[in-house]
Amino acid sequence: MWLLVLAYLGGVLTIVSPCILPVLPFVFARTGQPFMKSGLPLLAGMALTFALVASLAAVGGGWVVQVNQYGRWLALLFVALFGLTLLLPRLADRLTRPLVAAGSRLSDAAGADARPRPGASFLIGVATGLLWAPCAGPILGLVLTGAALQGASIGTTLLLLAYAAGAATSLAGALLLGGKVFAAMKRSIGAGEWLRRGLGAAMLAGVAAIALGLDTGILARVSTASTGGIEQALVGRLAGKSPANNGAMMAQVPQSQAGANMMAAGGAMKLSANGPATLPVEGNLPPLEGTVQWLNSPPLDAQALKGKVVLVDFWTYSCINCLRTLPYVKAWAEKYRDQGLVVIGVHAPEFAFERDVGNVTRAMKDLGITYPVAIDNDYRIWRAFNNEYWPAHYFADAQGRIRYHHFGEGDYAESERVIQQLLREAGAAKVADGLINADAQGVQRAPDMNEVRSPETYVGYQRSEHFVPEASLAPDKVAAYSVPSALSLNDWGLNGQWNVGAERATSTAPASGIVYRFHARDLHLVLGPGADGKPVRFKVTIDGKAPGDAHGTDVAPDGSGSVTEQRLYQLLRQPGDVVDRTFSIEFLDPGVSAYAFTFG
Repeated sequence: MWLLVLAYLGGVLTIVSPCILPVLPFVFARTGQPFMKSGLPLLAGMALTFALVASLAAVGGGWVVQVNQYGRWLALLFVALFGLTLLLPRLADRLTRPLVAAGSRLSDAAGADARPRPGASFLIGVATGLLWAPCAGPILGLVLTGAALQGASIGTTLLLLAYAAGAATSLAGALLLGGKVFAAMKRSIGAGEWLRRGLGAAMLAGVAAIALGLDTGILARVSTASTGGIEQALVGRLAGKSPANNGAMMAQVPQSQAGANMMAAGGAMKLSANGPATLPVEGNLPPLEGTVQWLNSPPLDAQALKGKVVLVDFWTYSCINCLRTLPYVKAWAEKYRDQGLVVIGVHAPEFAFERDVGNVTRAMKDLGITYPVAIDNDYRIWRAFNNEYWPAHYFADAQGRIRYHHFGEGDYAESERVIQQLLREAGAAKVADGLINADAQGVQRAPDMNEVRSPETYVGYQRSEHFVPEASLAPDKVAAYSVPSALSLNDWGLNGQWNVGAERATSTAPASGIVYRFHARDLHLVLGPGADGKPVRFKVTIDGKAPGDAHGTDVAPDGSGSVTEQRLYQLLRQPGDVVDRTFSIEFLDPGVSAYAFTFG
């Protein structure tokens, strides 16, 4: 129930988001008409169409995208005609007979006729719904990611309808207020005709903005900054958690965003360092079925885990947050193994290359993971747990009941005390009271979150943000790029020839590069070599110079390095004070694939 409320409130917030600007002229074209017969049908058509298209896009394949693109262009033509009839009422007389009739109906619906037509208004709302692409802030992201992972359902459509209803509510308020202004202007200065023409011009401007991609480009980038904080605070408050960053990455599953029905982090009672507390029962441990393969162990079922305390760790090997929790998980597995603890890693991939069992096996060897790992490429275990995040830790007692969970990094002492308490409840003798102190190095070292002002940034167009110049992005085809000389904080761009796909960008010529203006101690980039597997040499600079002491574990002090496998690469680790800096990487050979930046 609370998720419906959250979706509705997220929709209400779109009125203060610049990404709603391209569709406002279509809504305000109903100004001056009776709300029940004109404005309400338009908003209903807009909300229903958006919910339907978004539902299909969240769970469908590429055909949905193609159909929606044709629908958008048809809708653009429709609303352009509508705008022209508002701006130039005599235009209808110069069109062919069928268009004269259509133009007249549109003109009447726009206000030239005192008899509003609900059907015409609803049709305009349908067209507007096809054009509307709200900024995917935390709330809409939560709704769409749930749809992608859980599959098509009535619940998915209800959530999207709630979001659209929230947007329609705020737009209805603006429309009612605008109607009063319109009526006042007509009475006082007789400006109705000029206002109609102004709305027509605004509609045509909106059509141009959408046709040029500004609705999902520049405006979406501005919107994320303007309302994302408010939405994230709502997510945190309704989920029962602080909005502060705890190092958890909400699932973004390939080809869509994943995760649904967020479990409230911190729902379990806090443990006291001086004694045990009552841990609530959060549910039964789901069966670990549907895996592609088990590594380091035969398949583990309820019988194999009977009487054991179980820690299930959802992770993926290129996730920086997962890598930074691994020293603790490995230490717990070693320390408490003989006392009845079973640690199970569930590897749920984010990127396509993480589905390769060979890649996972190699990563586990490099990371020193010796406990059982289930390869959950189809997200069967993920769904069974109704999970949301990487990393996510679920603690089950000897009776097979989940008693505690934690999302993200941190709170390691509390998690270890949970393990100790569950082992004592299971009857283990001589459970150690001390806590481990993991001395992590390299990419597994804890971040300095006080200095992190740059967000995780995806290079593929499906989830990219802050790419500049936005208009140069050419999805799914080879194009030449150049980075502007001046970048604002968190802006980034490409140099040279790249083919930007949904999940990654692939260089197609030597001397191609990436530039990012960032603020953090550490900078990481998920990279992979070309299809032939040959290493790709690169050169890193920071503020135009070799990194020197600021080089990462995968880079020499002179900035040189090579991409040899598909994984996360630590490129910078700065000593001393952290300030805004410009990172640049040039790939000397073609074929490299870049996936995502992360910071620490």
